[in-house]
Amino acid sequence: MFVHLPPKHVRGVEEELDPEIHQNPQYWHDDLSVDIDSTHRLAQDKPTLTWNIPTEKLGFDTYSVAAADHCLREFKKYIDELNAELYNRNRPKNETGWYYLCEPGGEVLKRNAAYFSVCTQKDYINGSGDTVFMLDDGVERPPKMCLCIQLQVQLPKRKIRKTIQMLCRDLPDAVDKFIMEFDPTKLEKALELSEKQAAIRKWLKTSDYCAFIANGSILPRSKGTDLPMTDAIPFRSTPDDEIEVCGVRGMGIKKGVTVITGGGYSGKSTLLDAISAGIYDHISGDGRELCITDESAVSISAEDGRSVKHVNIAPFIKWLPNGDTADFSTDHASGSTSQAANIMEAVDHGAKLLLIDEDRSATNFMIRDKVMKKLIEKEPITPFTDRVNELFEKQDVSTILVIGGSGEYLSVADKIYMMEDYLIHDVTSGSKLICEGYGISADTPSPADWTQSRTLYSDHFSSYPEGSGSEKLEVSDMG
Repeated sequence: MFVHLPPKHVRGVEEELDPEIHQNPQYWHDDLSVDIDSTHRLAQDKPTLTWNIPTEKLGFDTYSVAAADHCLREFKKYIDELNAELYNRNRPKNETGWYYLCEPGGEVLKRNAAYFSVCTQKDYINGSGDTVFMLDDGVERPPKMCLCIQLQVQLPKRKIRKTIQMLCRDLPDAVDKFIMEFDPTKLEKALELSEKQAAIRKWLKTSDYCAFIANGSILPRSKGTDLPMTDAIPFRSTPDDEIEVCGVRGMGIKKGVTVITGGGYSGKSTLLDAISAGIYDHISGDGRELCITDESAVSISAEDGRSVKHVNIAPFIKWLPNGDTADFSTDHASGSTSQAANIMEAVDHGAKLLLIDEDRSATNFMIRDKVMKKLIEKEPITPFTDRVNELFEKQDVSTILVIGGSGEYLSVADKIYMMEDYLIHDVTSGSKLICEGYGISADTPSPADWTQSRTLYSDHFSSYPEGSGSEKLEVSDMG
């Protein structure tokens, strides 16, 4: 809050005028503004601060997501230094104080922790107490483009002096140091990588490929982290699939049905995880910065127990006891029905690439060999092997599968790769000969209706009880 005394009163005019009171949670550190907001009504000791830094002070005029992401990572170094001084393993953070800033992983994402916005300039000077004097000097002060960095500050309990020090000295000093030491050349390198990633994505949209993996990429992650594994074997394309895109050589995975197979611990799931991560750009040094995937790609798995509302799963589930598979609803789906619903929802939402790992799927949904088909005649489930080609031919939806034990997928795949000792090999021709020798083939059921006709209502959309305050969501590792 500040009090605005009208100019006539300030200049000594005898006429008494009432001051105007403005509720403004914005404070200034020289020409840097700070917006202070409440984080939550139950966390009054942890305010949210947004520092607005004019980009002209940082020496750049590019306002992209990649630029904001780079600035956030650079600013975090100074916050880590402040927290290192506050850390005390014998005291909780609400006693020592703490600065909470978003800790980005390897992905370059649009975040509310760092973004660009046009902000006003300071148009008043401080007087005594809460009094301010509005500037009326005729000088125009147009808004400026600013880098906005948002963080939360845990204020130390019953320590007023330390609170003042954290908010009014330590944090402003860290911001000043960030501005003074900011290196525009590092930003230029990050922007160059971002431009190359954008160029590859643009090419991917008009090509016959759904994914691209650059030679030399480091796909495995260090145990328990998102960092590249040290001493990992760099990725190398198969000779026949090596292409050059925007000056980068690597492996292109064509649209259609692709199977990645191999023995246990050979790296096949690691490859699929890298392809899945390729829907996002990554920073330099992540190892996957030039792994680019169709942005509409969706990872599909079984989600036993998920809720399903008004989804057409008839392409995979022909009938259910006391249920309409063309308009299927349940509060607790089985593994097969949940995976069918996941695929149908993804296709309806516009996904053009499905990523499926056999280990995370429902077995009875993925396959049913000829012996079981002969034994069980009354089977409502149409296995994915019988629909995967139709998905591509009729809906233009490609599929990349990691398969270790389902030989039927070899007969329906357009391309088959084998991971062996963390190296990829094209085994399409040999696999097709094996399928012919064993008479392995998938059935071709009648064409399916892939359309959805559903309306989502807000009532009962969440299982959280109504009128219980803030909603709490538990999210699994699969998202």
